[in-house]
Amino acid sequence: MSDTVFTKVDYTLGALMDAVAMGTIGLPDIQRPFVWKNAKVRNLFDSMYRGYPVGYLLLWENANVEDSRTIGSDSKQKVPSLLIVDGQQRLTSLFAVVKGVPVVRENYASEQIEIAFSPLTEKFEVADAAIRRDKTFIPNISVQWNPETDLFDREAGYHAY
Repeated sequence: MSDTVFTKVDYTLGALMDAVAMGTIGLPDIQRPFVWKNAKVRNLFDSMYRGYPVGYLLLWENANVEDSRTIGSDSKQKVPSLLIVDGQQRLTSLFAVVKGVPVVRENYASEQIEIAFSPLTEKFEVADAAIRRDKTFIPNISVQWNPETDLFDREAGYHAY
């Protein structure tokens, strides 16, 4: 007799981001704070863009939701029904950049992560003053997922933040 312990579920990036935004995916209190450097977040987007494997996420269903917290610094509509056990840094990075919301760092400071992309060179960079002035870069890729962004208006679309 074999009981199923794990169930493989395929989520789209959009479905994952929506679940985090609503609050149905959260963090157990035992998870460490967000510690990735911005360069590591850049590398995650580069790996995904190039089709490299970025690992699995391990989610815990029917967890003790009283001992949980949200991903990101924004408020949520729901109580988590899934807690991220493995993959918190990746999921938090994706959520912060795709949704354009700040992360909460180890010192509880809130920080906006801005990742830039050059369509000409297909290169990702952590946005800095030089990258923001370089017209070959989209200085903050978060705008690409913002429903208010006009992707055909270069100035408004690329510099919305």
